[in-house]
Amino acid sequence: MKTNRIDAYKAAAGAMDLMLAIEAYIKDCGLETALVELVKMRASQINGCAFCLDMHSKDARRLGETEQRLYLLDAWRESPLYSPRERAALAWTEALTQITDGHAPDDVFEAVRQHFTDSELANLTLLIGQINTWNRFAIGFRYQHP
Repeated sequence: MKTNRIDAYKAAAGAMDLMLAIEAYIKDCGLETALVELVKMRASQINGCAFCLDMHSKDARRLGETEQRLYLLDAWRESPLYSPRERAALAWTEALTQITDGHAPDDVFEAVRQHFTDSELANLTLLIGQINTWNRFAIGFRYQHP
C-alpha cells in the first residue's frame, strides 16, 4: 500500500492555512453548494485524483446530491440531469483544468458568461484553480483515501 510522500500541512503550514482560507471564501462566495461540489468532482475526475473524488463524492451526497448525477458526471454532455448553468460551469471547469487543450476557448467563455455574473465567474474560476491545486497536492504527495 502506498503511503503519503510528505505531509504538506506540516511541511508548509502557512500555505495550507491559506488554502483553507480560500476554501472558506469559496464556501461563502455565493456559488451554489451543489455546483461547487460538481466542479470539484469533475476536475478531480479529469485529474484522476482518487483522494479528492472520494472526499467530494461523500460531501456531495451528504449535501443532497443524487447518486445518479454523480455517476453520470463524466458524461454530463449526454445527460439531461444538469442545468444550463451547471453545464456552462462544467465546460469552463474542463477548459481550465485541461488548459493546454485550447487555452480556455472563446466559445466556452461566452457560454459561461451567459450564466454567471462577473463576480460569480471570478469565484468559479478561483474554485477551479483551487481544486486543481488540491488535486496536485493529493496526487503528488500520494494522499490515500480511507
